[in-house]
Amino acid sequence: MKLYYAKGACSLSVRIIINELGLKCSYESVDLRTKKTESGNDYFKVNPKGAVPTLVTDDGKILTEGMAQHIYLAEENQAYELLPKRDDFNRYHVLEWLSYVSTDIHKSFAPFFNPTITPDIKQSIFVPIVKAKLNFLNQALNQRAFLMGDQFTLPDSYLYVILSWAKSCQIDIAQWPNIANFCNQIHNRNSVQQSLKEENLELVL
Repeated sequence: MKLYYAKGACSLSVRIIINELGLKCSYESVDLRTKKTESGNDYFKVNPKGAVPTLVTDDGKILTEGMAQHIYLAEENQAYELLPKRDDFNRYHVLEWLSYVSTDIHKSFAPFFNPTITPDIKQSIFVPIVKAKLNFLNQALNQRAFLMGDQFTLPDSYLYVILSWAKSCQIDIAQWPNIANFCNQIHNRNSVQQSLKEENLELVL
């Protein structure tokens, strides 16, 4: 198995799940500006979308969306603690959160990394949008260690990575104590610490 990634990008959440499961995987970084891989290849030939993450399975199949990769890894390894079985309705709540993090939270942060959007517009338009999402998350995490309660599941790793971008977007998550507690708990997991070490990242949440 191989994961194409960019340092600190959303691909980090897939690496965390790989390490959470103790799976063997090789990694190759991608320069998202030049679309060149670490070995100098044209990344568009791997993933025509030009985005990370891209997961290549042991039998050569390719998945190019993080949400699909999370589900594949959990199901392929029967990791029911990360994604419950189909006869457990909590499965659909896990998928509900995974979808929300992917479509609402992730996309709300995306404009901050768009160089064509001025800082004034980011502050006046997009910061309020993100803060509204964080207000909801803070309420949802009240008296919860993780999104699903006491059990770490797939969307927790994804949410942690997205929230790790807040500081660079000039958003202090300390304003939301439940979110801050959530991030600290995820940050201290062995799989997360291993993943940060592998990407040579030092996150200050």
